[in-house]
Amino acid sequence: MNTPHPPTDLAPWLTLHTYDSVQARGRHGNTPLLHAAWRGEAAIVEALLAAGADLRATNDDGNNALWMACVSADAALVERLVRAGVPLDHRNATGATALMYAASSGKPAIVRTLLALGADAGLRTQDDFSALDMAADADSLRLLRRA
Repeated sequence: MNTPHPPTDLAPWLTLHTYDSVQARGRHGNTPLLHAAWRGEAAIVEALLAAGADLRATNDDGNNALWMACVSADAALVERLVRAGVPLDHRNATGATALMYAASSGKPAIVRTLLALGADAGLRTQDDFSALDMAADADSLRLLRRA
């Protein structure tokens, strides 16, 4: 497999986080893109996108970069990843989506962003739960009821 070489300014970050390439796998199967999204490092995410990071990569739990950006609660990063092509309604190993994670984690700003980007609020997990069922705060509940 031919993996892209990182730009010079990205190399120190990759080394610091023990990745040897843009497509490498680290702890829990995270790629550099997933790791940077989880940390909310928008500049690193931009550099990884420019270096050809795999937008469809998932970790050992089946979570993608969008899910990880939701963990960081950075709405601008969430929007950037979706616009770059990271699948919006990707389902992880249990059938959960980033919208479900955001709703269950009490992150209404992220719920609002995902809905505005077109996330499907009607999807259900393998256990038949929707984002509405999982809403952990009143704001997310209101947003999802209107979706």
